[in-house]
Amino acid sequence: MPQRDLLHETTIADLQSHMESGATTALAITSAYSERIREIDTRLHSVLEINPDALEIARALDVERRERGSRGPLHGIPILLKDNVDTDDAMQTTAGSLALLGSRPAQDATVAARLRAAGAIILGKANLSEWANFRSTHSISGWSARGGQCQNPYRTGHNPCGSSSGSGVAVSANLAAAALGTETDGSIVCPSAVNGIVGIKPTVGLVSRAGVIPIAHSQDTVGPMTRTVADGAALLGALVGVDGRDGATGASAAHFHTDYTQFLHADGLRGARIGVARERYFGYHNQTDALVEQAIEIMREAGAVIIDPANIPTANDERMRESELTVLLYELKADMAHYLATRTPTRSDQPQSHTLGDLITFNRANAERELEIFGQELFEMAWECRDLTDPAYVDALTLGRKLAGAEGINAVMNAHRLDALIAPTGAPSWPNDPTQGDRYVGGSSRPAAVAGYPLITVPAGFVDGLPVGITFMGRAWSEPTLIRLAYAYEQKSFARRPPKL
Repeated sequence: MPQRDLLHETTIADLQSHMESGATTALAITSAYSERIREIDTRLHSVLEINPDALEIARALDVERRERGSRGPLHGIPILLKDNVDTDDAMQTTAGSLALLGSRPAQDATVAARLRAAGAIILGKANLSEWANFRSTHSISGWSARGGQCQNPYRTGHNPCGSSSGSGVAVSANLAAAALGTETDGSIVCPSAVNGIVGIKPTVGLVSRAGVIPIAHSQDTVGPMTRTVADGAALLGALVGVDGRDGATGASAAHFHTDYTQFLHADGLRGARIGVARERYFGYHNQTDALVEQAIEIMREAGAVIIDPANIPTANDERMRESELTVLLYELKADMAHYLATRTPTRSDQPQSHTLGDLITFNRANAERELEIFGQELFEMAWECRDLTDPAYVDALTLGRKLAGAEGINAVMNAHRLDALIAPTGAPSWPNDPTQGDRYVGGSSRPAAVAGYPLITVPAGFVDGLPVGITFMGRAWSEPTLIRLAYAYEQKSFARRPPKL
C-alpha cells in the first residue's frame, strides 16, 4: 500500500495493525506525515516545526518492535504537541511567542515523557493562539508571532478557533495521527469542533500539567485531539496518572484508567439519560441548533432517554464569567512566574524572562512583531493583581466553583439523574479579521471549565461546508461515561468528512 494512502483518515488502530502486519513501518509513516506537512502546511500554518529527530526515533522503534515487540497502542504513532508543551529535545517550546525563543525547559513535560514511554513519536510542535489566547481582549484565534495566522482547512481565510488551533487543523488535515491540545476554557473543544474532529478535555487533575506553559492551575488541562473517539480514548490512556510534579493529579488516583478503549461501546446510548442544556447554549446560531436537534434524534433512536430541557441553573449568572476572569488573571501572574523559573537561556548573553512583567516589557520592545495586530491587555491586567492570598481571588475561586459545579452542572444532573448533558460546542468558523478580532458568538465550555469537569466534542455536521460539533459534558472523573456516549453517537452519525485540500 502506498504510504501516502495510509495517511488518509487512518486511525491509530489501523496504523498499528499495518505496522504489525509488516505492511508499513513507523519510519515510513513518520516520513510520509513529514512530507505531507511540507507540501500542504504552507497554506495552513498549523505546524511550527517538525522534530528533526523524528525519523531516527521512528527507526529505533521499528527495530524495537522487531526484536522485542510493541510497547502498546501508541508504539510508532506520530503525534504533534501544542507549542506550550515542554520537550527536552532539539525543538523549541514557546507558546508561539518570540520571548521564549532560544531558552530551554529543564525537562520534558510529563505528558511528553509519557508519550515517549508509550512508544509514540513526537512529530513536531503545532501552532497556537499565542500564550494560549490569554494575552489580549481583542485577539485573533490561531495567530502567534512565531507561526503567523493558522487557517481553517475547510476554508482558508476562516478561523481555526483556539487556542489549540494548529493541533485541530493538523489532525483534521491528516498531517498527524493525533495531537495534544490544552484547555483553560474552550481551547480544545472549540478548535476541535470548527475543524471537524474529536476533542477530549479531561477533568482537571486527570492529566499532569507539569511542564506545560500555564494560564491558570485551577482550570488548565491537557487532552487528545483526534479524528475519532476511539483514537482519543487510546491517547488519553497514555497521558493519565498521578504525577509528583503536579499536585492536582493526586485526586485522580482512584479515578484514572490506563485503557479508555474499554469504554467504546457502539450500543452505549441505550438507556442513557441525557439532558439538553438549552438555556444560553442554544439560540445564537440557528443552523447549528438544527444540526444538534438532528443529533438529539439520533440519540433518541439509539435508545437514549432525552430530558429536554435540562438547563444548567446558573447558566445566565454573569458572576460565573466575572469570577472566572478574576481567577485566571490572578493565577496567570503567579503560575507564569513559577513556570519561567524552570527555563534557562541557551546563551549567557541572552536576556531571561522571570515574570509576567518581563514578558510585557519584551512585547513592548518588540511591538512591531508582537503587538502589530492586537495588544496585551490581559497580561497588563494580570500584572496588576496581588498574590493568591488576596480575598478578591479566594472569593472568586470559591464562587465560580460553586456556581459552575454544585449549583450548576451537579444540580441539574442530580435533579434529572443524568449520565451527561449535551449542547452545541459552538458556531461554525468565522472569517479572519485583523481589525475586528474574533467573531465568536457562543459556546458551551464555561461551566465545565470553571468547575474543572470534562468535555468531549464530536462532529455533528456542516453549515455551508464548515464543521460544527456537539459537546457531551458531565461531572468530575466521568470520562468513561462520556467516551461511551460520544463513541456510540459517533458510530450512529458518522458526521466527520475530511477537508478537501
